[in-house]
Amino acid sequence: MSKVALITGITGQDGYYLTKLLLEKKYVVHGTVRRSSTINTQRIDPLISKYKSNENLTLHYSDLLDPSSLNQLIQKIQPDEIYNLAAQSHVAVSFKNPVFSTQTGTLGPLSILEAVKNADKDIKYYQASSSEMFGGIDSQQLNENSKFIPKSPYAASKVFAHQITTIYRESYGVFGVNGILFNHESPHRGETFVTRKITRAIGRIKFGLQSKLTLGNLDAYRDWGFAGDYVKGMWMMMNHKTPSDWVLATGESHSVREFLEIGFKEVGLNYEDYVVTSEKYFRPNEVNHLLGDPSKAKQYLGWEPETSFQELVKLMVQSDLKLAEREKTLIENNLLDPTWEYST
Repeated sequence: MSKVALITGITGQDGYYLTKLLLEKKYVVHGTVRRSSTINTQRIDPLISKYKSNENLTLHYSDLLDPSSLNQLIQKIQPDEIYNLAAQSHVAVSFKNPVFSTQTGTLGPLSILEAVKNADKDIKYYQASSSEMFGGIDSQQLNENSKFIPKSPYAASKVFAHQITTIYRESYGVFGVNGILFNHESPHRGETFVTRKITRAIGRIKFGLQSKLTLGNLDAYRDWGFAGDYVKGMWMMMNHKTPSDWVLATGESHSVREFLEIGFKEVGLNYEDYVVTSEKYFRPNEVNHLLGDPSKAKQYLGWEPETSFQELVKLMVQSDLKLAEREKTLIENNLLDPTWEYST
């Protein structure tokens, strides 16, 4: 009999890669989407087309801020595993919308954990923690026992969710897993995140659709990996014999400047000719350096990051070159307003 998984945030980057993985493993997958005037399922549309007809993939309207809807959904589908990926996940936005960011990051996990605790069956729960919880105050390698020093509303909400998962695990015996994932990117990354902002601009600059790219701190360092590798780690955590906290990272740290150098070089350009910086894009409380130590996951899960930093950058650039080429074709055929400009 197939396992049943529930994924909140299924329409996001990680939701796409995790859904694809679980469907390939013959899971029945349910995902939540928020009811609004526009429903964006663009990332998972290919999966919907392939799997929805045989009822292996079902979407439900639900909201992290509506505990009742979450509880009813969990009771209805009786999942074996719940992956809580939903959140307001943009750090910069969390400074502008701190209340909403904090509510979704704290009330949602707590509501799900309560439903899991009161369920008629044992349900495994995955909480998407974040390397942002560490604060990045120096260049030391960070592991599951490193101190949390959150520097944004987003990070603070993640600390709460992480710790409440631990409390339910220790107090009620819930199979609660905290996945502390360092930055992970892909062609499906949202276009407001710095990595995708860069590769999107590279494609548009190469095809003459954009003249410059404005960024903030080019000397911020991150431990960047490929999202497709990281969702494999999520699944491994949930299928380990005991629930625990796990760091997933590459063990390497690279600057935004390095990302720019590799990305622009892929199309034969020098980033210095196109990139400008603006204080507008600096965070109020900057996280300067994040470097993860995935030793525990490697030893006990057998997990390894398979995609190098250089391969990741090139993968994203090549994908966005194709997107920019299609965009240019639409403009040339009067199907897209040429005065439209991608936000930098």
